[in-house]
Amino acid sequence: MAVLRPTALLASVLSLSLSVAAGLDRSALAKQHFGNDAPWYQDRIPFFEASDANLTEVYYYRWNIFRAHQRDLGAQGYITTEFIDDVSWQFFPSAFLDDATQFHFNEARWCRDRRFRVDHANFIYSATFDVRHFSENMAASVWNAYLVDGVQSDIIALLGGMTKVYNAWQSDHFDTSKQLYFIEPLLDATEYTIGSIDASCGKDGFTGGTGFRPSINAYQYGNAIAIANIAGLAGQLDVQRDYAARAESLKTEVQNSLWNSTFEHFIDRYYASTSCSSYWDFIRGRELVGYVPWLHNLPDDSAEFAQAWKHLIDPNELAGEFGLRTNEPSYEYYMVQYRYDAPTGLRECQWNGPTWPYQTSQVLAALANVFDQYPTAVAAGVITPKDYMSILSQYANSHYNKNRGGGLNIEEDYDGRIGAPIVGLDRSSHYFHSSFIDLVISGLVGIRPSADDVLDVNPLGVNLDYFRLEGVIYHGNEIAVQWDADGSRYGRQGLIIEIGDAVVASSTSLKRLSVPITRRAPPQPLTPIAKSIQLQNLAVNPGPAYPVGSVSVAGADSNKVQDAIDGRIWFFQQPTDTYTISHGWQTPTGDGSEVWYMIDFGASTTVSSGLLAFFASDTVGVPKSYRIEVNSTSGWQAVANPHTPAIVENGITWTSWNTVNTNKIRLVFTPPSGLPSRLVEWRVYSELVNGTVFA
Repeated sequence: MAVLRPTALLASVLSLSLSVAAGLDRSALAKQHFGNDAPWYQDRIPFFEASDANLTEVYYYRWNIFRAHQRDLGAQGYITTEFIDDVSWQFFPSAFLDDATQFHFNEARWCRDRRFRVDHANFIYSATFDVRHFSENMAASVWNAYLVDGVQSDIIALLGGMTKVYNAWQSDHFDTSKQLYFIEPLLDATEYTIGSIDASCGKDGFTGGTGFRPSINAYQYGNAIAIANIAGLAGQLDVQRDYAARAESLKTEVQNSLWNSTFEHFIDRYYASTSCSSYWDFIRGRELVGYVPWLHNLPDDSAEFAQAWKHLIDPNELAGEFGLRTNEPSYEYYMVQYRYDAPTGLRECQWNGPTWPYQTSQVLAALANVFDQYPTAVAAGVITPKDYMSILSQYANSHYNKNRGGGLNIEEDYDGRIGAPIVGLDRSSHYFHSSFIDLVISGLVGIRPSADDVLDVNPLGVNLDYFRLEGVIYHGNEIAVQWDADGSRYGRQGLIIEIGDAVVASSTSLKRLSVPITRRAPPQPLTPIAKSIQLQNLAVNPGPAYPVGSVSVAGADSNKVQDAIDGRIWFFQQPTDTYTISHGWQTPTGDGSEVWYMIDFGASTTVSSGLLAFFASDTVGVPKSYRIEVNSTSGWQAVANPHTPAIVENGITWTSWNTVNTNKIRLVFTPPSGLPSRLVEWRVYSELVNGTVFA
């Protein structure tokens, strides 16, 4: 059954019998960007470089973000989190939030290790989990991941969960008279919008302002297209026809009702009335959310709709000096601050003008779709690939955080007038509420994933002297894309596409190339490190039940004690004079005394191996020696035949011992003299792992 998608412009290119001209030193790049944690990345990520050093550096930093937000839930597999520390409004105990899931899948689809996105999708659509915390386009995002790996069995198994979630939205957020979805901006993850502020008569706007928004309607359009396509793969033709019809109806109504010809933009209409807002009235201004329909290729390719994009690059409208504005300076309540964090007095999240990586990511992905699927809009000339690259570079630069010690740190939102973070709370650091990797791979480099057996490359990196991306797994094949404007970087001028060890297409200019590709099964993880993630972590507990961690040092912070078994690993260097976020249990300063960290499983448990992660910096050191003990009828005893290599700083240390049954296990160590130690994570497995394999 044909896949529902806009027709792609394909160029027939003959296969060229040429060997690969250049390659990146992946091992050196991994070591450069990830230090001692490089083995985790070595076989998991595509490697990239470009003549723009900031784009290159931020690309690898965003893989660091991806790694940090993978949460091992043991028997439930891995999920991806949004905040690096827990927040009160997340789902407990998993720390899942659905508003950022679109970005999690966009990034994860390029990870060579498929387990993270497969586990995450299975978790989302499990029979007992209700994911409707915020508006979402999760089905569309899962479909987008399928377009990269082409594994049908994964997504067909999720079809029932997808229709259940979709129909739940239709039951309580759908106006049958208008045939459109409505939502409160807060539950659209965008509090203090034009709609919500104006509905309060300018007095507040955290809640209220429920409206027919371009976002939720575009999301539901994308979800419907995805469900129809998946149903077609599954042979459920009645479901396919049903959801295709729903998508077509939404397309019609969004274009007829949410397009405002005066503003030349898709904007909200009110659903809920107040003394200052009336049902079906338009809100009074443009917002970045009006570009979300292009995120799912909803609008027709017309010169009229194309005019919306000129407002994106107008410095008096949505284009801020340091980032895209969520609405325009002409709005009466532009950048008025309504909400503050009570304990600190710092400004809180608002969407009345600040720059949000969340919507910057959406707009850039939507714009890449325009250059890929909208020839009439491109011909109108209101926006060009140079604009894409300008916004992407501006966005990359926002990762360099002057207020947080100058290092790489993506935060919640920014003041586009000065480029500094607004919220500035500890929860905001290394925030996974946006995408970047996908914008480089599918936009800048231009790999346009397809359900068809074709490799389509439409690069937008027009202002770069060179770039190379390699190690991408696409439809089971390893591919690379390379551009060298004059041949001085790689010894070969122009654009080339590689599949495996052969160059299959080339061009002297930066233009669209398309080649047929044979679909293959994705490669299985081959390295010991990759294989290790198939083990089930027995020591994870993000919630109140067993297992439970405890420590030998009285007065240790109980929340930080549990950090060491919460399933997350990250080693971000934090400047302690500017902010305090850290992860794991930190010991007192070492004075020669032993300390221990104990895990109580709550029942007899078979254990054979483990993973240790210790943080290190100028002020935190790793133990020089350690031992592992288990509780037995005769008290604490060292494990038999231990393999306990030296602790790796800011990396992974694999340990193993003779299999034993125990209800408690503890790690005993001595912090270095004059420094504390910080145990970031301790994972324990029942399988016997030969630690020497992981050295």
